[in-house]
Amino acid sequence: MSFGVFELTPEGAETIAPDAMLEILATTGYVGVDLGPVGYLGRDADLRRRLDRFGLSLAGGWVQLPFADDEAFAASLPGLDDALRLFDAAAESGPERLPLPTLADDGSAARRAAPGSGADVDPLADEGWLRLIANVERAATIVRSAGFEPTFHHHAGTFVESPEEIDRFLGAVDVDLTLDTGHLAIAGGDPVEAVRRWGDRINHLHLKDVDLAGLRRVLGAGGGMREVWSSGVFVAFGAGDVDLAAVMAEVDRRAFDGWIVVEQDVLNGPDVSIADFAAQRAEDQRVNRRALGPWT
Repeated sequence: MSFGVFELTPEGAETIAPDAMLEILATTGYVGVDLGPVGYLGRDADLRRRLDRFGLSLAGGWVQLPFADDEAFAASLPGLDDALRLFDAAAESGPERLPLPTLADDGSAARRAAPGSGADVDPLADEGWLRLIANVERAATIVRSAGFEPTFHHHAGTFVESPEEIDRFLGAVDVDLTLDTGHLAIAGGDPVEAVRRWGDRINHLHLKDVDLAGLRRVLGAGGGMREVWSSGVFVAFGAGDVDLAAVMAEVDRRAFDGWIVVEQDVLNGPDVSIADFAAQRAEDQRVNRRALGPWT
């Protein structure tokens, strides 16, 4: 989402080409990249060659599944298998650190329209939780059978977004957590406290900075996830309210040994040229890499 490449890019807006995006990442000092939409970076040997050309490893990749709905979940499993084939292709040359398939719940329309307030607008009953947990465990078994370790992303607008829901989830499964500092902020959580609370269960880290005043305005006006992504509240490190130094101090104290994925969650609009959009994203990533310098 740092480059707006997912399917939520508004109609009429251009999407940055994969080679242009990877060039920005390589020249700003990154060593890995997330998969993005399945097929965006290519498939099979084309995917492997593209990553090799830019000196990048695959860090992870988004796999969103309707865990609370048995029928829909079963129908979605071919998509998980397809994504895992790409993970396998990306990892076939034996990178030092394997990518983590990043599982996430699909949530509901009501929750996506009211991020951070899901437990109030669309609570998940106990039987729904049992379905969700059972299907996460089934997906984790599939991922592990393919040779990878899963991670689970608590995502705003889904059935696992609030600190209380994360607690309940982690208490019921053996799948560890992708901590996302931005999505935790949407749900009213504190990322520093989150590392202290769940540090032993965090195996993947999505770092975002957030303009909290802007976020509160969007949510207070009734904005959903699309409005959050379109509003520019996810900013380059130092321009928002997340205490990056405090978060990373706690991460270091826990001796975290996983991928740190920098995310911004932005969408390009139809009134912005792809050249201008790419230039701004490149500058943001230069800022982000400088900010992370002491820890990477």
